[in-house]
Order: sequence, then structure tokens, then C-alpha cells
Amino acid sequence: MRLKFLLQPGWLALTLVVWVFAGACFTLLAPWQFSRDVEREAQNSAVTSSVRTDPVPVTTLLDRPNADVEWRRVTLTGRYLPEGQAVARLRTVQGEAAFEVLTPFQLTGGPIVLVDRGYVRPVNGIKVPGLKPVPTDEVTLVALVRREESDQREAFQEDQHRQVYSVNAAVVGRAAGLDIRPGYFQLTEGQPGVEESLPLPKLDAGPFFSYALQWIAFGAMALGGWLYFTVREVRPGGALDDRDRDQGKTKVRRKSVAEQLAEDEAAPAR
Repeated sequence: MRLKFLLQPGWLALTLVVWVFAGACFTLLAPWQFSRDVEREAQNSAVTSSVRTDPVPVTTLLDRPNADVEWRRVTLTGRYLPEGQAVARLRTVQGEAAFEVLTPFQLTGGPIVLVDRGYVRPVNGIKVPGLKPVPTDEVTLVALVRREESDQREAFQEDQHRQVYSVNAAVVGRAAGLDIRPGYFQLTEGQPGVEESLPLPKLDAGPFFSYALQWIAFGAMALGGWLYFTVREVRPGGALDDRDRDQGKTKVRRKSVAEQLAEDEAAPAR
């Protein structure tokens, strides 16, 4: 029976690997890249809209999660709480190492929020430099709404600075003993208390759509290769064909490409 080779362990293993890989390409990897492309388009649209519209009072957005209104420009009126300040380590800004400065901010008549005052470059490669003092009086800031990071590792003290691994209001709040609203607000250039303002993200489409198409192509190629070799083995003379041995005949083994090249080199020149 020509299809008997389909039940051989080696062929079953190959079939499993090919179909699992193709399934991952079509159901996991390609959709993941498509979703990242959609996220990038949404981010670009939000950033573009933010630049073109006037800031609104933050109080009009406090009842909505920051993720729903990310990159909106808002105004915040209140006072800095420098005793709760922390710096986020292991940052990269424009391709160079940096610390981001995070300071709690008490809104007038409202909750405490976390303000990202921008970035500073490390000194001696790893140390936090001196930070600008924040205004002590009530100020009004213009900032961008940002969604906080998910890393929940606790803060620690080093070089006389409270340091954290992520921009996360809960982490800073626990370390400072403050109840800080989730999310944070990134200062724009020229605001009171800003260090070096963080740049806006690049407004490009990114490679995600092309990556998704590549994963679809890889999955199709894997299935196409499996189908090709299946058809090849179904035909008489396939590498896994046992019919000649069943009839008492010696099957001629196919030579590999390497063996054929070796024979050609060994053949005397004519």
C-alpha cells in the first residue's frame, strides 16, 4: 500500500512538527504582529491628535483609565511632593542610558498622581546625577497622559536616591507611603520642574505588518514543503517505499548532493 509510509514514526514526527509550526504561524505569530501593527497605528493617531489639540484639565479625565486616553495633553494644577520622588533605572532615551525622574504630584482638591519629570543621563556610567529641585509653590503643568508599566518589583535605596525598575504608580506609592492614582503623566518641554523632556515616539508604521506577512509565508512554505514530499513519496520509487524490498528486490539508494559532487571531483578529467 503506497500510503503505508504515512504511519512510520519518522514521518509522523515530521508531520507533527510541520503542522505545529504552521499552526503557530497562522494562529499566534502572524496575529500577534497584526495586533502590534494596529497598536502602532492607534498610537500614531493619538500622538498626532495630541499635538494638534489644546490641553484639557486633567480633572475631566480622572474617571477614565489612562490606557483609554493615552497621549492626550492635559493640565495639572497642584504641588509637587518631592519626599516621594523616585528614579526609574535601566532606561534608554535616544539610544543612550538614562534615568527617568518620577515625582508624586498632589492635585488641588484631587488625588495624588505620578508625574514623569523627564530624564537625566547617568554620571560615571551608573550613578544618578544631581536632580533639579522642584517648585515648592502651586504650579500648573502641561503633560501627556501615559499608561503605566507592569513591572511590580519593589523600590530600593541606592546612591541616596529611591530607585525603581518601572514607571508604576503603585510601586512608587508603596515606597513613599502615598496613595497614588494609577497611571502617570509625562511632562512636556519647558514645564516647571522638568528635567530633559522625553521625546515623542516616532510616527512610523514599523515593521509589524511585513513581519506578519512573513510568518504567513513561512507557514505556507512549511505546508507546501510537507505536501511536496508527501506526493513524492506516494509515487513509486520514493525514499520510504518498501514495495521493492517486499518483492525481494534490492532498492537502489538515492545519492545525496554531497556524494554526487564528490564523485564528480574524483572523476578523471577528459
